[in-house]
Amino acid sequence: MKFAGLSGGIGAGKSTVAAGLARRGAVVIDVDRLSREIERPGEPVFDAIVARWGPAILTPDGQIDRPALGRVVFADPAELAVLTARITGPAIAAALVERASTYVDTDRVVVLEAAMLQGGDRCLYGMKGVAVVDAPIETAVRRLVDGRGMTESDARTRIARQLDREERLRHADFVIDNSGPPEEVEPQVDAAWAWLLSLPDAVPVLDP
Repeated sequence: MKFAGLSGGIGAGKSTVAAGLARRGAVVIDVDRLSREIERPGEPVFDAIVARWGPAILTPDGQIDRPALGRVVFADPAELAVLTARITGPAIAAALVERASTYVDTDRVVVLEAAMLQGGDRCLYGMKGVAVVDAPIETAVRRLVDGRGMTESDARTRIARQLDREERLRHADFVIDNSGPPEEVEPQVDAAWAWLLSLPDAVPVLDP
């Protein structure tokens, strides 16, 4: 199997590129979607989140209210670290490695889609490289406000809490520029697919 990461800041367009890779045959493991699965009521992660931040971060039907939780943790780096490093991180890592491992000894291309896969973490989980979807900060802010209904303040806070754009690009193995119109992305997705196919085979591992 081929195994690589697809990263980029919020609003950069990771999901657009991931969908394009899926159309070309990639198995995309969306870490955000995976996190929603482990945060369902009855799961240990759900219980830990509610114990930490209380019922104010629940919807009326008892689910995690992700926007409400986001407003709490993205406003405080210490609380964000508690959520990602102590509560969700270990559970997500175990789940994604288990899912990716089902494709060992096949010819499938497995892409891990996540916001934070850069720097020293570039080879997490046995991946052989990380592609980065990039867009200017002002473009990302506009997309978050227009497309997701965020306030400009919330959008800028979330962007500021993520890895610095220049740092992300410095450690990228492959970059997709998503600053322009959609028609400029497709040829780059073709090139990213060719890059993925050129990677050495991999075996997913749970890092210590």
